[in-house]
Amino acid sequence: MLFNRLRERSWRLKVEKVRLSLGANSYDVVIGTGVRNRLGPYLRALSLGEKVAVVTNPAIDRLYGAGIRRSLQAARFVPKTIRIRDGERYKNLTEIERIYDQLILHRFERGSTLVALGGGVIGDMAGFAAATFLRGIPFVQVPTTVVAQVDASIGGKTGVDHPRGKNLIGAFHQPKLVCVDPGVLGTLPRREFIAGLAEVVKYGVIMDAAFFKYLEENAAAILAMDSKKLFHCIKRSAALKAKVVSADERESGLRKILNYGHTLGHAVETLTGYRKYKHGEAVAIGMASAAKLSYRLGLTDWQTVQRQISLLRTFHLPTELPKLDPGSILETMERDKKVAGGEIFFVLPEKIGVIGIVPVDRKVLKAFLSA
Repeated sequence: MLFNRLRERSWRLKVEKVRLSLGANSYDVVIGTGVRNRLGPYLRALSLGEKVAVVTNPAIDRLYGAGIRRSLQAARFVPKTIRIRDGERYKNLTEIERIYDQLILHRFERGSTLVALGGGVIGDMAGFAAATFLRGIPFVQVPTTVVAQVDASIGGKTGVDHPRGKNLIGAFHQPKLVCVDPGVLGTLPRREFIAGLAEVVKYGVIMDAAFFKYLEENAAAILAMDSKKLFHCIKRSAALKAKVVSADERESGLRKILNYGHTLGHAVETLTGYRKYKHGEAVAIGMASAAKLSYRLGLTDWQTVQRQISLLRTFHLPTELPKLDPGSILETMERDKKVAGGEIFFVLPEKIGVIGIVPVDRKVLKAFLSA
């Protein structure tokens, strides 16, 4: 904890907001040091009901749970903590039932609120529980990992995995607020921090060539957790995602570009049992592979491929596809939610900052995966 307090002192004190414009479902992403300990006033301003369930894991609860509860109690909320098992292998309906059981036991109602305090898995599960309990109750995201702060907590995607694929069961359910506190990143394991940078790189590739160049020029400082550089990465990533989601909430078109690296990345996660790779690491492999596939199809030049792979490696992220059976990879991708009309669609770069969504023939894919 001393390390984290020292780390937090170096972060900017100002609070900034990114707005998602979704009509009645609009909300803010609030970014700033210490905002997690102001959660109570934020929720009070939203006129939410007094009962609040904080869904988290034991490790995160030990670090940040007490501060969250104090803030809620000071704002006259009645918090209840629900601790669940964390990690992709626990992201299933069995764990969701444990959340339901506690909500029912403590007589939560439609006006009650659920707070997701943790990384992407906690956010996905807590959000899905909120989307489905009593046909939907309000929820708030308090993300504690890089992946969650820049990507998973924003946009309303919630869900769980099925033994045959990742995120096959889920719902769109927008949070009332996303409360991003960069100060908590100081307690992240180093590998977890680095894995999250893959999602940051993704935004540069798909939408913002200038941001990609910024990452190239400031990689060393970002790895060293320079407060100003990392704050900019978080805010810019959140702003880019907010722009996409505001234009396409339900992923009917533009939002699909956010899946860059995820079609193959999800297959890698599934086939390795969610144990060998962190989500961001699998996405990095998926992005590097998608860039190579784009070059193979004549959609991009080799420099575009090299720049992506070079930046990912600078961030100490994996870029090589592990030795997996090509047929198994293809079969897993065929069950992916991004398949449409029986065709496997890939998000493929044309150049840094410009992306396309392309159906890829299975024979071409199998040959590519076998190379």
